[in-house]
Amino acid sequence: MGKDRKFNRRFLTLANHYLFEPVACTPAAGWEKGQVENQVGNVREWLFTPRARFADFKELNVWLEKRCEELAGRKHPSQKTRTIAECFSDEQPLLRPITAQFDGYKEHMLRVSSTCLIRLDRNHYSAPAAWVGKVISVRVTADRLRLVADGEIIAEHARCFGRDKFIFNPWHYLSVLERKPGALRHGAPFQDWDLPMSIQMVRDRLLKQPKGDKAFVDVLLMAKEAGLEAMETACTLTLESGVINASVVINELRRLLEPPRVKILTTVESLSLHVEPTADCGRYDSLLSGRYVH
Repeated sequence: MGKDRKFNRRFLTLANHYLFEPVACTPAAGWEKGQVENQVGNVREWLFTPRARFADFKELNVWLEKRCEELAGRKHPSQKTRTIAECFSDEQPLLRPITAQFDGYKEHMLRVSSTCLIRLDRNHYSAPAAWVGKVISVRVTADRLRLVADGEIIAEHARCFGRDKFIFNPWHYLSVLERKPGALRHGAPFQDWDLPMSIQMVRDRLLKQPKGDKAFVDVLLMAKEAGLEAMETACTLTLESGVINASVVINELRRLLEPPRVKILTTVESLSLHVEPTADCGRYDSLLSGRYVH
């Protein structure tokens, strides 16, 4: 009631970021926002009629950018002899440049379950096992989720718009595999793990060997620090060698991660010998006899 308003906290953050002051309409006074609603109707008609369908937001944004460029070719509503694009090119140098984009996320404080999952909008997303039982910040945008703890991003997922889906990152369960390597065969996070072909081939060969589960977990532990690309190269080299075991893969990884050797120093020309000594084994005999021959 009245003129007092309590704005959403994130909306006020947006206003402070772009330096504008929000003005609220009076409740039940539709005539105050008629012009805005007309503009919304125009944009809906120009851009979304007939209704278009897209596979994802990226495809939608590409199409919207193209349509906006086409609409910019229309005549300006007040300057009939010029296009909207021409008028905007004159105004653009006078506008304040945007130095940083606003991070428009919606935040949820959620507890990580005993199965390394957080639940949001009827879907489940994995979190690193180190945060089980702890409350973390889940920052949601239109297409992504960022899991934040202690001021750092600990995980990131593409946002799922279905229901009762499980979105796993198998690397989040690596510490669990250390204790239970057998979960590698039947654990839900590892069933559809999309690994490069060379790594899959090494994994399949190792799992057929005695204690192969633990052997492949040892490889994964080292690969987590080295990176997936280095692991793929190491597995390729292992397959080429024909000897498939964890020790060979880890050895190849260590060779790839080995720091470059120091270059051989070149001898200063002034210190090089002008007359090289001849090879004379008799010198050693003279040393044994107590005589030294120069």
